[in-house]
Amino acid sequence: MISLKCGRSVSALVLGLATLLPAAAQQDPQLDHQIKTISEAHHGRVAVYAHNLRTGQTAWLLPDEPVQTASVIKMGILLDAAEQIRAGHASLDERIVLTKANQVEGSGVLGELTSQIALTLGDTLRLMVILSDNTATNMAIDRLELVHINATLRAAGLRQTVLYKKVYIPAIGPMPSDWTKFGLGKTTAREMAAIMERFATCHLALDNSTALPADGKICGAILDMLRHQQDRDSLPRYLETLDTSETGSAIGNKTGALNQVRNDVALISSKAGPIVIAAFTWENSDQRWTGDNEAEQTLGKLAKAVVDRWSPQGLDPSAFRWENPLSSSGTDPKATAP
Repeated sequence: MISLKCGRSVSALVLGLATLLPAAAQQDPQLDHQIKTISEAHHGRVAVYAHNLRTGQTAWLLPDEPVQTASVIKMGILLDAAEQIRAGHASLDERIVLTKANQVEGSGVLGELTSQIALTLGDTLRLMVILSDNTATNMAIDRLELVHINATLRAAGLRQTVLYKKVYIPAIGPMPSDWTKFGLGKTTAREMAAIMERFATCHLALDNSTALPADGKICGAILDMLRHQQDRDSLPRYLETLDTSETGSAIGNKTGALNQVRNDVALISSKAGPIVIAAFTWENSDQRWTGDNEAEQTLGKLAKAVVDRWSPQGLDPSAFRWENPLSSSGTDPKATAP
């Protein structure tokens, strides 16, 4: 369960949280034009939403176009996990059992292991993120419950973001008429960016109430998963050239891919402030499953254009408090998550 150690006043916490709120949006027409130019050169369709949380700068292309999520919908599962943990209904330390029924093909390693082993919920979510493990995803969905995950997405104000089913397992019960078009999940670039922004600002309270002292550690645990995500061929592609195992990454991201789809959503710690980018490509001509896939390169070009425009001085992994976004703004950094 969550251990709360309140070392500072509620008023200090509220004042600190105000400093984390994104600045008022300021559209960047020049960057919009760059994004449009890069997207027009791509052999497929592209939707993008980018936001500098410090300066308020924004840029986009088709930000409200409903798109296939592929594995990017796992961000929605993370959001629900955070909500259930902060409510005391789940714990990162609780154990769940790998069953044969949840073992499926595709990305990850759990599908290759012997069933009936037990993993913590935290380790299950970590595998779901860093390896995009499909079996771990099914385990998490069973534990958190599909209905609850989607209710959390609705409560967060995400009207176009839906998780339809478990991965590679037939849907159960009546389904919305559009699920065959979108498959595993549906979202928009703006809405997926909003989920990442909740973690970046540690705005977990869906009713906009005051943050709990333990929220920072919950956000930190999730951001740590995203920061260690191992597929770096898309948005991070042209941004990080150092050995991040030694320096620590300046990027936390979650990818998703299907034959005609390549997606990525990222939080980037730049010297000009934290930048969130959500980018989706679909109807792609290049369907190769290699790092040279055109869509992977297009996503990388988009991210580089955003960072070059908003932070020409580059990235700084230490500029963002990954371990606890609230620790410098009135929350006790010793508060512990489950």
